[in-house]
Amino acid sequence: MTPIFSSFQFKAVTPSDTVPLTYSEGGVLFRPKAFFVGGAGDLALVNSAGDAVTFENVSAGSLLPVSSEFVNSTNTTATNIVALF
Repeated sequence: MTPIFSSFQFKAVTPSDTVPLTYSEGGVLFRPKAFFVGGAGDLALVNSAGDAVTFENVSAGSLLPVSSEFVNSTNTTATNIVALF
């Protein structure tokens, strides 16, 4: 069964190995809970343990329901990535 959730905010992603993806509202800091991939390729994310994991060959138009504070520029070839908060 696929989980159903709604995003309250979203923003375009510029992959970076050092700049975290966060959104702040009302003094609360949020991490993305999913990523939309507009252009096919690999997506390198960092898990909660700090390990870089690459999702290979992600199809254009995919929605990955995973949380990550970083989309690394190293090993990311996918384009038009949007973070959903």
